[in-house]
Amino acid sequence: MHVRLRVLVSGWVQGVFFRSETKREAEKRGVKGWVRNLYDGRVEAVLEGEEEAVKKIIEFCRKGTHHARVKDVELKWEDYKGEFRGFKIKWTV
Repeated sequence: MHVRLRVLVSGWVQGVFFRSETKREAEKRGVKGWVRNLYDGRVEAVLEGEEEAVKKIIEFCRKGTHHARVKDVELKWEDYKGEFRGFKIKWTV
């Protein structure tokens, strides 16, 4: 089953390769969408793909990269749209 998820990760998650590793994890599992830094210090991602693959990305987000210190992960399940062709890193907003 295909799902869509919006993820907000807080803690020490910027400047520690969190976005690039999220992209790598997503591409490895066939998950599509995007990831970006937010000006408030969080990282936001929208993920679309097979439910089990998306859940693996959630696991990654809860751990983060070697230098990250994840404090909280907010999950918002949304209606699947199938709008993405791949996975990209977006500009900070």
